[in-house]
Amino acid sequence: MSNMLSTASLPVFKLMLGNLKVCLEKAVQDAQAKGYDPQVFVDYRLAPDMLPFKRQVLIACDAAKLGVARIAKLEAPKFDDSENTMAELIERVNKTMAWLATVSPQAVDQGAGLEVTFPVGKTETKTMVSEDYLLHWVLPNVFFHITTTYSILRHNGVPLGKRDYLTGTQTA
Repeated sequence: MSNMLSTASLPVFKLMLGNLKVCLEKAVQDAQAKGYDPQVFVDYRLAPDMLPFKRQVLIACDAAKLGVARIAKLEAPKFDDSENTMAELIERVNKTMAWLATVSPQAVDQGAGLEVTFPVGKTETKTMVSEDYLLHWVLPNVFFHITTTYSILRHNGVPLGKRDYLTGTQTA
């Protein structure tokens, strides 16, 4: 059996959510060092019609956990989406990574070739074969929302670089 689904999802989500956590932590540290409240990020938007920062973080987490759960035919944990502080957003990332760590690669790989039906917007659904769902829906969504989170922080002067996004570390 191919391990494409597990290798294209579980380690990627572990890495990218870990990097997201590093970016959030660096934002808090930068705010403290510069003497402002990191809470300013929580409701920030790059444009008036986009979702706020906190939703970007929540959606990145949900896209990863729900994507894996749907492919593996598992019940994903339900979070109440009440996070309103940077500490709570960091904890949400931690909870998501902790749950993903419990998912066996075999469970994900057993979803190969299965159809996945998922919500699109508030009233529609879409059905895709699991490989297409992962590669053309889940992964792009995770990357989009993590990139948007990173962009909001960079736009607001948090000293992040490409290495933070890609590896979770910044070298001088």
